[in-house]
Amino acid sequence: MGFKTYVARRIVNTAIVIFVTVTLQFFIFRIMPGNPLTHFVSPNFPLESRRALMELWGLDRPMHEQFITYLSNLFTGKLGISFISQRYVSDEVLERLPNTILLMGSSTILMIVLGIHLGVLAGSRRGSRSDLASVTFGLLTQGLPVFFLGLLLMLTFSYYLPVVTGGLINFPVAGTVSRPPPADLPGYVMDVLWHLTLPMLTLVIISFGGYTLIVRSLMIDVMAQDYILTAKAKGLPERSIIYGHGLRSILPPISTMVGLSLSGIVGGAVITETIFSWHGIGRYLYEAVLQSDYPVMQGTFFLLSMVTIIANLVVDLIYGLLDPRIRY
Repeated sequence: MGFKTYVARRIVNTAIVIFVTVTLQFFIFRIMPGNPLTHFVSPNFPLESRRALMELWGLDRPMHEQFITYLSNLFTGKLGISFISQRYVSDEVLERLPNTILLMGSSTILMIVLGIHLGVLAGSRRGSRSDLASVTFGLLTQGLPVFFLGLLLMLTFSYYLPVVTGGLINFPVAGTVSRPPPADLPGYVMDVLWHLTLPMLTLVIISFGGYTLIVRSLMIDVMAQDYILTAKAKGLPERSIIYGHGLRSILPPISTMVGLSLSGIVGGAVITETIFSWHGIGRYLYEAVLQSDYPVMQGTFFLLSMVTIIANLVVDLIYGLLDPRIRY
């Protein structure tokens, strides 16, 4: 099978997955218990007014008509209108997107660099103290619940040792979008970094252990290969053997892990953003679930699903380029 045929097949499979995902998202939210009226409308609210709200939101129409409207909103890019704020979901998502990218992007880059570096170091020196320390710390952090670590760090560094804090910024800004005051841009940047430290540290500690353990396992297998032993017998420098031969050989599976991790940049971390009051996509989704705000839930999950599916497609195509055996 040629590369063009492989690409075409992957695109067709991706299109099918997108359609199935979009369909499931619509019906799953509709069969969830409760409805938007139960969350912010008093039980004594007149029945006629309840019916008027249901008609306004389109929830009184047959399910197939609601599904067509849902698809229409997706294709127009507006993602529907929020029941609570009466604003386009796409506008509210775009407001929160930079904050989520800042948090998840910085934490993802740090955990990838730290996890790969420690994994390579541990795998190339199997049985050493650095190997034992990396495995122990990786297993310990990987098993920690993110909410427990987040609350522990907040209690320690925001309450007992008030060094850093959560939230977004201290600067007063208009609306919900965080924009730097033009008169004090350096102060704004430092303030954002000050609030970013704890949620970013939480995500890095929780996530880098998995990278370390996987990369370590891959390096152990590679370092036992004949071509590595041949390189050692030729007297090549240790750094050249580890990074020029060992790490280079495990780049395809590492690229897969990195590609799937990048999909989480837009997805955010619901629990982390909620704990630290970070104005991002994750917290937006959490609030929508509590209020049964169908358009917000559908639009947000659609965005997260699309990012994950497209990331998988890109990883598959890159993998096909790096390893031609994947195409067959």
